Amino acid sequence: MATQYRETPVDTDKMPPGIGFIVGNEVAERFSYYGMRAILYTFMTKWLTDAAGADAHMTDAQATEAVGYFSSLLYFLPLVGGLVADALLGKYLTIMLLSVIYCLGHFVLALTLNPEFTGGLIEPKYGLFVGLGLIAVGGGFIKSCVSAHVGDQFGARNSGLLGRVYGWFYFSINLGSTVSTLLTPKLLDWYGPDVAFGVPGVLMLIATIAFWLGRYRYAHVPPKGTETFREAFSPEGRKALANLALVYVFIGMFWALFDQTASRWVGQAEQMDRYYVVEWMPDWATDSAADLIADEKAVGAAEILANVDPDARVFAVLESQMQAVNPALVMLYIPLFGFTVYPLLNSLFKLTYLRKMGIGMFLAAGGWAVSLYIQTRIDAGERPDIMWQVLAYAILTAGEIMVSITGLEFSYAHAPKAMKSIILACWLLTVSIGNLYIAGVNRLISMEVLELRGADYYWFWLWAMLGTAAMFVPAAMLFRGKVYIGEDGGEEPVGFDRATAGRATAEPEPMSEGAARDRDVVSDADAAAPHRPRRDASDDPDGPASNG
Repeated sequence: MATQYRETPVDTDKMPPGIGFIVGNEVAERFSYYGMRAILYTFMTKWLTDAAGADAHMTDAQATEAVGYFSSLLYFLPLVGGLVADALLGKYLTIMLLSVIYCLGHFVLALTLNPEFTGGLIEPKYGLFVGLGLIAVGGGFIKSCVSAHVGDQFGARNSGLLGRVYGWFYFSINLGSTVSTLLTPKLLDWYGPDVAFGVPGVLMLIATIAFWLGRYRYAHVPPKGTETFREAFSPEGRKALANLALVYVFIGMFWALFDQTASRWVGQAEQMDRYYVVEWMPDWATDSAADLIADEKAVGAAEILANVDPDARVFAVLESQMQAVNPALVMLYIPLFGFTVYPLLNSLFKLTYLRKMGIGMFLAAGGWAVSLYIQTRIDAGERPDIMWQVLAYAILTAGEIMVSITGLEFSYAHAPKAMKSIILACWLLTVSIGNLYIAGVNRLISMEVLELRGADYYWFWLWAMLGTAAMFVPAAMLFRGKVYIGEDGGEEPVGFDRATAGRATAEPEPMSEGAARDRDVVSDADAAAPHRPRRDASDDPDGPASNG
């Protein structure tokens, strides 16, 4: 017998029921995704075999290309998933059905990548691509639905609590990412690919069950059918999207640099000095120098530890674990930028959204310049200390704060009411485009059309980022967008140096801090956040400078 779900939020001034299930789902899902992603490049280049068990490792270019295509598909599909949810299935059913596909993808990876487990009946490379395809479809479809589903739970009386919930999302995303990125590479090192990919699958299954258990507590907003398309692609909506495309076309290059932290930077870390002799750490966290020297996967250990006592305890940072530096820094940078960096910059010049994004793009180039310096030393036969890559992450993550969070806020503020979700999904398309750049360049390298070896590869991307950032400056000066916050909005020139504070405008509703971890929180804030009244003419038309 069909069960009638509640279609409207509970009339309360307290936290709506079911939020705990959604946040629990988010913690487990982020752990599963980032755990899998952390070991993907390392598995492809060091662990992949054929069905007979012989090495079938990918080259750096092949692995980078594969990761690029996977990420590009994952960040293209939120647009499709949002339309399917809003027009056909509703958010809850979309999340449930696609979460099952997501789980299936994880378990395909866990069950097909070890030829000893399959008896050599399945070619691991085929299992890898099928599993990643299922994860991309499942993860991509639900990416634009989960946080929008959170917004559906709030009504007029408790909408002020929405920011607190997205704060929980922010914490859960970063916590899941940090812990899984540290743990899963160890699982790969200790137990092999079946366990390392299986644990994220179990976490995704837990996430799905947690979400299902809260089904009677949620408000299930019904789909709107073809009305979704009529509202979303009105003439006003198309004009807003065309205006934003002037900005979006440049952002893809930022993600082309940033997302190579999951591929090329992992390979670079492998060539660095990651070994520290320590006596105070427990034995389970360290290895003997002799064991590391004998381990063929511990690249550089024999050279670096040659003069170390064979019985000495050594803490080895796995190359894949370096990716955990990014989410850890995000948690540090959010308050640092909000309370210190942005107010300081705003005291020097008017800090608009587009200025933040422009600065962030130049910061990305700075982080890549550090990685170029590292690679130059590696090409010269040296093994730089891994702390140099921490510095590169510190600069690149600062760029992420100024581009990613700001871009979400900027997109929301300049999206018509009926276009909020779609335009925020279009923002994610910039990530997809950036990963297509990565995959395309590395395809040309594999075909020997481009010859970019060693530091030449890093020079290529550095110049590409600097050129894109330089072109973004005049393009941003030309941007004129209409701010859609409050009951009405107005066109505002909000570029680098044409922003004016002398005109009345509505204040852009700031995105939650949950948006900080990658683009992952795509908030349909319009579903729940109350519209603010128009402010007086002295206010900043480009939003509060201290809000990232």
